[in-house]
Amino acid sequence: MPTSQLDQQFAFLCEIDQLKNVIRQSPLLDQSRKENSAEHSWHLAMYALLLKDYAEEEVDISRVIQMLLIHDIVEVDVGDMPIHQTSSGGSQEVLEDVAAIRLFGMIPGMQGTELLALWREFEQSISADAKFAKALDRVQPLLINIRTDGGTWTENGVTLEQVLERYGPTTKRGAPALWERCEQWVQQHFAAREP
Repeated sequence: MPTSQLDQQFAFLCEIDQLKNVIRQSPLLDQSRKENSAEHSWHLAMYALLLKDYAEEEVDISRVIQMLLIHDIVEVDVGDMPIHQTSSGGSQEVLEDVAAIRLFGMIPGMQGTELLALWREFEQSISADAKFAKALDRVQPLLINIRTDGGTWTENGVTLEQVLERYGPTTKRGAPALWERCEQWVQQHFAAREP
């Protein structure tokens, strides 16, 4: 008996439940444990909902939220790549694309094709929606680090220059007003740690 569209959709939804097991470096704000990638995606969707007025260009917030809900689904197969680690010459991007093809390929018909295209749009970060989504993907961990007294920055020996370089351009491109506030927090954080 052929698998129905509904059965395929449920199979995908069960498969991505594994995202709850992908542990990120960022802690919860109460520092009781590290967040998982599913929590991160949900939290980013809330950021989009509340901070939509700070997008540099006009955005379709529904599309931005969709991007943020699916942007890390590939981590089911490849795990999380923290911003403060470097991948080896684009191999992470290739692995993520293979994972995206597999995972979104589980969804029948145009729905899977459209979600794969939306995921790739986020990755390419060319459209206004994708630039804003990418900016929020930088703001959330930055805020966590600020609110946890340096969090992963301290753990990984990250410098002020590295934070400005890794978070700044992407955030400024999609949400300059958010970057302006974030940069103030970053400067204050590092200034307070100077000998």
